[in-house]
Amino acid sequence: MEARPPSRTRRTLLVGLTALGLGALPRVAAASPRDGSRAAADAGVIADWNKTAVDVVAGDAQRPSAEPFLWYGFVHAAVYNAVVGIEGRYAGYKWDVRGPRHASSEAAAAAAAHRILLTYFPASQARIDAAYSASLAKIPAGPAADQGVRFGERAADRIIRLRQDDGRNADVPFDPAPAPGVWRPAPPGYSPAVDAWLGKVRPMTFDSPDRFMPGPPPALTSQRYARDVAETKAVGGKNSAARSAYGTETALFFSDPLPQQLQAGYRDHAARHRLDIVEAARFFAALNTAAADATITTWNAKFTYAFWRPIHAIRLADTDGNPATVADPSWEPLLRTPPYPEYIGGHCTNDGAVMAVLDGLTGGDIDLRLYSAVTDTSRTYTRSADFNRDVINARIWSGIHFRTADVVGNLIGRDIGRWTLAHHFRPLR
Repeated sequence: MEARPPSRTRRTLLVGLTALGLGALPRVAAASPRDGSRAAADAGVIADWNKTAVDVVAGDAQRPSAEPFLWYGFVHAAVYNAVVGIEGRYAGYKWDVRGPRHASSEAAAAAAAHRILLTYFPASQARIDAAYSASLAKIPAGPAADQGVRFGERAADRIIRLRQDDGRNADVPFDPAPAPGVWRPAPPGYSPAVDAWLGKVRPMTFDSPDRFMPGPPPALTSQRYARDVAETKAVGGKNSAARSAYGTETALFFSDPLPQQLQAGYRDHAARHRLDIVEAARFFAALNTAAADATITTWNAKFTYAFWRPIHAIRLADTDGNPATVADPSWEPLLRTPPYPEYIGGHCTNDGAVMAVLDGLTGGDIDLRLYSAVTDTSRTYTRSADFNRDVINARIWSGIHFRTADVVGNLIGRDIGRWTLAHHFRPLR
């Protein structure tokens, strides 16, 4: 067991209102603790550990593409159980153990996140331990902190046990023979496919990667396929004259790595709306477990159907058997083609899941502010329909997806998000 740093100082306090309605998040933070005898816990610990998780997973470990969503789901499921096990108000995630009434939920949250990250990313121990010391330094020393640490470690151990033998990093061969409609490495790097194992991982909120499996992509000889190819060819090209300046900026805006772009938006939302520690723990856990399962579902579809990307569909259109498509051997997309198959669109599937959860938690007023380092601009979305429209179009304007893959993915993601809130993170009464 890891040693706990000794120094601690007084924490900052946040006060607010309890959750309202059928689980929608309050706009002002929250609530008295369960026993009424201690001050409300500082919700900042949730965002602090979210930022540490990003620094470890995406920074130190450099986990690619959408894979970070899986690890963020693990961290925040453990943090959620640690917090609600002490504070109450919501049912635990696959766990019904209650913590000591007077334990510090801040200490529990920090201990849970610390143990999860150290278990899966031991090479980042210095960073993780430093973050742990900083968290505990804000909490008064004493039995409440000690009890919180012990309970948080139990919450983390529960998630670690649940995730044993879940398919992570399994050997999943993927080397399809080149043929019309079949994925192949893309220029300029011709990278092999990334994370084929991810589609076989056991989901976090349902039972099988196949539960939300879509049907196949359009047949190469279909009118829908021809329309998809024509659209991406026209507006997704590197030097497209048909794409507007807004389309180019939108494509670039959403080329920032999505898992990290969203985490920053979540931290901003939690801070601006002053969510209390319970609502913040639920907020991050519901969003990230839904996104983890959207990622698993996406990768399952991608590596099952192994559909080719626009760069090959357009350059090799004279091989697809469709008289309505015309080859352009020199066509290039606006953005670099990702190293995995096209169908379904991963960005849009994750977006759909996240938007469905945000709609459920906020009553439809999502108020999500995002920043893109690629364009050095920010956008605020207050309606999920506007966000979903922009991200679907962005991937087409980028030249890396077809509309069918994005629309189907987004719809499936929304189903996953709704499933997540219908089966997990529910109010106790």
